Amino acid sequence: MTDQAGPPVADSREKSIGELFKDLSAETSALIRHELALAKAELSEKGKEAGKGAGLFGGAGAVGLLGAGAITAGIILLLDLAIAAWLAAIIVGLIYVAVAAFLGLKGRDRIQAATPPVPEQTVDTVKEDVEWAKTRAQSAQR
Repeated sequence: MTDQAGPPVADSREKSIGELFKDLSAETSALIRHELALAKAELSEKGKEAGKGAGLFGGAGAVGLLGAGAITAGIILLLDLAIAAWLAAIIVGLIYVAVAAFLGLKGRDRIQAATPPVPEQTVDTVKEDVEWAKTRAQSAQR
């Protein structure tokens, strides 16, 4: 009979305590390296998603400033032909605020989707690994 992650169980029972601890140390080191690699990959993915959200916030600012500055005067002058200039300015301003709010909310949603910036999968697998190590240590003591 063999253990899924290690040497045959019969071999483990024949080893001395020192050899078992040496094996445990080596397996633990390898496990920690793998978990750190997984955490790094997971955090990298979350960072990319947060970056996309921040880009949408930047887009909201660009639309709020550049679009409003470049087009506002022309739209207000066009609307001035039908209504008072001050009313045209208010209407255009409200439209720009609505667009900026929409983009800002979308950016916020993207950032919230990427948080918390904790490698959740890694945390779960580390918990499993701790349980596995406890089981191995208990069977080694018998």
